[in-house]
Amino acid sequence: MRTPVVKGHPIAALVVISLSVFVISVDATIVNVALPTLSRELNADTAQLQWIVDAYTLVMSGLLLSAGSLSDRYGRRGWLSGGLALFAITSAVAAQLNSANALIAGRAAMGVGAAVIFPTTLGLITNIFTDPVNRAKAIGVWAGMVGVGVAAGPMAGGWLLEHYRWGSIFLVNVPVAAVAIIGGVLVVPTSRDPAAPPVDVPGLLLSAIGVTAVVHTVIEAPNWGWTSTRTAAGFAAGAVVLTGFALWERRVNHPMLHVSVFANRRFSGGSLAVTAGFLTLFGFIFVITQYFQFIKAYSAFETGVRLLPVAAAIAVGSVLGPRLVEKIGSTTVVAGGLAIFAMGLSWASTADAGTPYLQIAMQMLLLGGGLGFTFSPATEAIMGSLGADQAGVGSAVNDTTRELGGALGVAIVGSVFASVYAARLASSPVISALPAQSRSTMQGSMAAAEQVIKQLPTGLAATVRSTVTAAFLDGLQVGSLVCAGLALGAAAVVAVLLPPRARQTATVTSVDKPEEVRASATPNRGAAATKGRILHPRGWVAPALPRRGHRPGVGADAHRAGTCMPRRPASSISPASSCSNARTTRSGVAPIRRRLYP
Repeated sequence: MRTPVVKGHPIAALVVISLSVFVISVDATIVNVALPTLSRELNADTAQLQWIVDAYTLVMSGLLLSAGSLSDRYGRRGWLSGGLALFAITSAVAAQLNSANALIAGRAAMGVGAAVIFPTTLGLITNIFTDPVNRAKAIGVWAGMVGVGVAAGPMAGGWLLEHYRWGSIFLVNVPVAAVAIIGGVLVVPTSRDPAAPPVDVPGLLLSAIGVTAVVHTVIEAPNWGWTSTRTAAGFAAGAVVLTGFALWERRVNHPMLHVSVFANRRFSGGSLAVTAGFLTLFGFIFVITQYFQFIKAYSAFETGVRLLPVAAAIAVGSVLGPRLVEKIGSTTVVAGGLAIFAMGLSWASTADAGTPYLQIAMQMLLLGGGLGFTFSPATEAIMGSLGADQAGVGSAVNDTTRELGGALGVAIVGSVFASVYAARLASSPVISALPAQSRSTMQGSMAAAEQVIKQLPTGLAATVRSTVTAAFLDGLQVGSLVCAGLALGAAAVVAVLLPPRARQTATVTSVDKPEEVRASATPNRGAAATKGRILHPRGWVAPALPRRGHRPGVGADAHRAGTCMPRRPASSISPASSCSNARTTRSGVAPIRRRLYP
């Protein structure tokens, strides 16, 4: 671990890391409230607006695993600084662009910077906070900042749009990134995989192509149709490439990701919880922002402000979650958090045009608190399943599940909402009496319906608006209930899959210092060599344990005489000899090097 300019300030390092992850989380949602402005200023059509939002997510998702693996190899602090610099530069360029297609390319470039930043943040936390309790608390702060950033994006975007031109939503990233870069140099120590394995180039390419194919298909499925040939082909292509990635990782000597870790119930359970949490969160934000803007007629900034209860509840829940885990275990906290979130969504589905904001705020506090309880322990379960040498790629897996969940949330809930909304309008006698062109336009979105309503006579406009509002609320209800059902189903699976606590591992002690080492933290030597065993790292020693077949009063004499008792060879990295090449240490303990104890 390289020394920062100012040593020994882990809390200051956590602040810098949290600021870094906050700025890229905000950018995932800050553009949403600017879409009407971008449509007007850049003459962007609906498809271009969608890609202005999705290009960032698509590129970031595809590159996360590769960036996480490379940060493990070459140093996490350097990659964090480089990612922040790239993010700042591309943000400044995006703010000056004057066409929709150019902005799509700019957002994709910003996604590259975000992909470099995201996995390094959690990887650094894992290596700075080595104590499990403190690490869980630090991860709680990290998870809270991610959730707060996602929820605060619309508010920040709304405020900037009310006071400055649209480019300000990107320019604001520049000073924040600059502060984080300086802070990183001053207080953040770097870390890397000490083994420095060769770069797994085929693994990098296969993971990037496979994840990109899946996320791209999820984004386009609502337009193509979920049962269309293109959608099926997209998912099939992604599945084939990711299967090839898994097979390659099992064969290569130095894989970027030990795919056998997915058999670990804590890793898989945590990944499922994170995916389900972000799927339902993004789905809820998708429908509630439209509710505030079209039903309540709030401005972009007012809409963002009214989402603050979600952000606040996620922040508080993320801090309290690790403390609850210490008392009642991960299973109850994570599954319970998803169940609480489902309750909040079910309550939110009852909203109508006259629902007071106080009631909606209570609903958001409930569902935000549930997500806060879920995110921190689930993230700790993922990171705790991997060794410190793979912290970057472990963080990348965690981040990829978040981005995939978010993309699925918007795609699934958006499709359900649009289907219900269009079906209600199509079955309405009032809408059926309008010209075919007007009916088709209104079924596209409520924003389009508002444009048609403005051209109607006053009396008819009021009737049509009432019908459109009812159709919108039906879509909101069904969309919220779908989110609630997904969250509740995930809670049930997590309750069975996720163990309440991490399995205890033996402690390996050297002459100078102790360090806990898991078999999963070592280079890939096959599942049989590591499954269920604690692997002593190269150069470390452990106190000798009683050997199978040892007879009291004989073993010590045999060692002094230079002979050994016959015994079954132990499983190890290199086959054990009949003698343990023991020597006396300062503590008087005869150590055994690089042994696996069955």
